Amino acid sequence: MNAIDTLLHDLEKTGGLTDVVVLLVCLTLAFGACWRAGRGQPKESIWFGRSVVDGLLFPVVLLVLVYAAKLWVNHYQVAPLLRVAIPVLTSLVVIRFLARVLTTAFPASALARLAERLFSWMAWIAAILWILGVLPEVRSELDAIHLAFGKSNVSVLTLIEGTLSSGAMLVLVLWVSATLERRILQQSVNDLSLRKVAANAIRAVLLLVGMLFALSAVGVDLTALSVMGGALGVGIGFGLQKLAANYVSGFVILFERSLRIGDTVKVDGFEGTVMDIKTRYTLIRSLSGKECIVPNEKLITERVENFSLADPRIVLSTTVTVGYDSDPDQVSAMLEACALSAARVLKDPAPGARLAKLGADGLDYELLFWIGDPENGQLNVRSEVNTAVLKALRTANIDIPYPQRVLHLKGAIPVTAPPATS
Repeated sequence: MNAIDTLLHDLEKTGGLTDVVVLLVCLTLAFGACWRAGRGQPKESIWFGRSVVDGLLFPVVLLVLVYAAKLWVNHYQVAPLLRVAIPVLTSLVVIRFLARVLTTAFPASALARLAERLFSWMAWIAAILWILGVLPEVRSELDAIHLAFGKSNVSVLTLIEGTLSSGAMLVLVLWVSATLERRILQQSVNDLSLRKVAANAIRAVLLLVGMLFALSAVGVDLTALSVMGGALGVGIGFGLQKLAANYVSGFVILFERSLRIGDTVKVDGFEGTVMDIKTRYTLIRSLSGKECIVPNEKLITERVENFSLADPRIVLSTTVTVGYDSDPDQVSAMLEACALSAARVLKDPAPGARLAKLGADGLDYELLFWIGDPENGQLNVRSEVNTAVLKALRTANIDIPYPQRVLHLKGAIPVTAPPATS
């Protein structure tokens, strides 16, 4: 008698009414417990989701209740519907776990959606085979098929279990690292760059430990990884030295905090705001919208101007030339007042106008003023100050001289009359 015949026989014997009542009671209890615990939780929560039954907690609680109810009912009669519900709920727990974690970790990734669908199909197929009672036979057949990799023979079952274990461990690592970053790092670490390097380090360590556990669970000899590690070290030393240098430089930048997310910097003539610091490169965005990807090694070995490292305030200057008949005190006061008329110019430190040079064409003044938000641009505030200066000088009838040159002619130059025309 196969599993379907056994199920139909048990349903005819018991009528299934008890199982239906028990399932309804378990559903009610699971819904009530999740609704009680999920009040006030954020919508992006993996445990609770956007609604009571949308998260991971509901199928987990329901599975535990149904399994406990099955053990209790089996003391009095067979429970065919509860026996079928257990593999279905197990698959639902796996699918909900993958869906919630991947959606939270990669909200806009098509590859994550593909992996979610692939694992979902595999979970439902396993549940159907479990219900039909042929899962042990399928496992035996897969274990009997071996593939040769060099001198080693690996069964198809081992490859499938290894893939599933690695995928589950990867998802678990993403969940744990995201939870640690949200619950611990955001509260204890205020610096965004330091929080990011801590999150990357935690994720890398957890991923390494998880992969080792996954490989050990499927029977892979971890001592063979020592040879692979040596080969990887040689490859990094020769072929991947630039890549390794960028990764090491990225961690140095994040730990030393010489550059931080939000700083206004100038690298190799490109000026902008640091938007993100990856382990391999740094993303800088200019005010014009252009984005520059700078390798981290370049930020370590070359000169970088950081306008926000110690103090976000920077000084700007503009040159103004007026005629020699102008009053120096009047011009200085007028220039300082024009600088203060700009909204972004700081009053402390106050602007300063200095007679820099007695030029060939007039009096050259240097107007210095400070701003506290260089990430909002420098040319725009300099243009605003220059416009105010030009209007003020014209209103006060102060001469803005044009360049003047004197041409000296040496010797007499004969003047020839044009020929007469008939």
